[in-house]
Amino acid sequence: MSSGFSGRYPDLYNSGGINGRSVTNLSNSQGQYRPPLTSDRASLLQRRSDLIGKRSLADFQQQFQHQHQQQQLGLYLRNVKQRVNYNYQQHASPISTLSPPVDFSGNSLSPEFSAVSSNLSPSSMYGLPVLQQLRRPAGIPVISDVGVNTEENKMMNRLQELEKELLNDNDDDQNDVVSALTNSEWSETIQNLIGSGHKNNISPSPTSSASSCSSSSVSPPTCAKQSLVEAASAISDGKDDVALDILTRLIKLGGTRGTSEQRLVTYLAHALLSRVNSTQCPTELYSNEHLESVQMLYEMSPCFKLGFIAANLAILEEIVSDSSEVKLHVVDFDIGQGRQYLHLLHTLAAKMKNENKMVSLKITAMVDHSGSSSGMVSVRDGLIAVANRVGVNFTFNAMDSNLFKLTSDAIGVQNDEVLVVNLAFKLFKLPDESVTTENLRDSLLHNVKAMSPNLVTVVEQDMNCNTAPFEPRVNEVLKYYGAFFDSLDATLSRDNVDRTRIEEGLSRKMCNSVACEGRDRVERCEVFGKWRARMGMAGFEAKKMNQKLVDSLRVKVNSGTRGNPGFTVSEEAGGVGFGWMGRTLCVASAWR
Repeated sequence: MSSGFSGRYPDLYNSGGINGRSVTNLSNSQGQYRPPLTSDRASLLQRRSDLIGKRSLADFQQQFQHQHQQQQLGLYLRNVKQRVNYNYQQHASPISTLSPPVDFSGNSLSPEFSAVSSNLSPSSMYGLPVLQQLRRPAGIPVISDVGVNTEENKMMNRLQELEKELLNDNDDDQNDVVSALTNSEWSETIQNLIGSGHKNNISPSPTSSASSCSSSSVSPPTCAKQSLVEAASAISDGKDDVALDILTRLIKLGGTRGTSEQRLVTYLAHALLSRVNSTQCPTELYSNEHLESVQMLYEMSPCFKLGFIAANLAILEEIVSDSSEVKLHVVDFDIGQGRQYLHLLHTLAAKMKNENKMVSLKITAMVDHSGSSSGMVSVRDGLIAVANRVGVNFTFNAMDSNLFKLTSDAIGVQNDEVLVVNLAFKLFKLPDESVTTENLRDSLLHNVKAMSPNLVTVVEQDMNCNTAPFEPRVNEVLKYYGAFFDSLDATLSRDNVDRTRIEEGLSRKMCNSVACEGRDRVERCEVFGKWRARMGMAGFEAKKMNQKLVDSLRVKVNSGTRGNPGFTVSEEAGGVGFGWMGRTLCVASAWR
């Protein structure tokens, strides 16, 4: 993924405290004064000289040890009290990635308390101050002394007495307490507290350290992305209440009109929320509103648009230069609004003029029987109008896309035609062997291979979201669409109406990827390496893209108003990748 969280931020729970200073100074700000602890017996004997001669040395040593343990316990609980009261109404938890970070400058945590915080369960710390969770409400039963020696029992009794005193305080900030540990969590915490007195250097929990955010070194968007990862982890662990708390606050703090990261976090938070509430609806991907937003995405995004252009240029290379007449037949399985072929018609017209050729183009659109016939008529009429204007002989057919009846004769392929099968953004919507025994994805590829086409073009998103488990899938979606939302900043203004519609379409795609499972998860993208392996198993061999073609695509991505150094064109093993800031978003490839 993976989460955007770099992990290079200050650790609030290290054994040396913060800025190397001790938190014991906080206990002087309010409450009863407690003298600093000392292990110097001579100093203590000098201050309590009245005891010498009145008791035996053994009695004195026993009393000293008992008082020393009481002072330690008093310091622990006073530290807890001070940390909870420290400006809590103005600052939220350093663990919470949703609220403003706490400023701890000038204060520190003792190494003993570091041992306690490192042993807290990460799942119990979502959105709650770590120190605050050490407070236990009155009425929790006394913990059993199983496995604890006599001295530790005394410490337990003294701890409970001091705790009652703390909880009965009438300080103004008593209402700051908003949570408490369960019986089992409290028992575990106390046992850790007893054992922490014998450990001076205990490293903090990696999970706690990775989740913390400091106001001086972490930006809110980074913390928000980390919160999405934590919410996904909570959902995976069955802790829906924790996930709901995180996602609800993310949605309140985010917005769909802010920065690209704020928009991403808001949409993905809604997607995860729909998984928790079981409100996802796969049929949204088939609505006219979504189909229109996807077509706008293909047109507005340089990465997707260049993917179509790369496929067209590979098709043009199949036109033999020494032939005076060329009949090109393209079978398309997801024609959409036909915008890919507007570019192809213009390019064919230019080739006819430059090379004095007669070129005809026939398109057979494979249509789902549930599709709109009026929409296909509109696509046909629009392409015919363009073909007549540029002077290309054009024919358009539409037929039912029954994969099991897909043959050259059924499609009407002529012997003198150059047959090209275009699979742009089609395969990722077909279920494979992980979903159904029918495996429509491989079935289509084998049927296409049986047609013996001259060329097969594939354009797909480069994202590992097919068989990936839930949490890795959320991380992949976060990284992939994070780059996509950033790339939109380079082409469309934030208040652009078209951008809003495009991002709404992306939000539906994200929702289907992370909120749905089984057949309901329609969009199952894979990385190019997996597509290459699948094409190879179907009997296809990759056709390397011409270097001039790749160079021309680089010129296009850096020309005009869309020219931006953030967009990249890279040569893949058998394809051409288009991405943003080093992250490949789309790969176009050609196969024989």
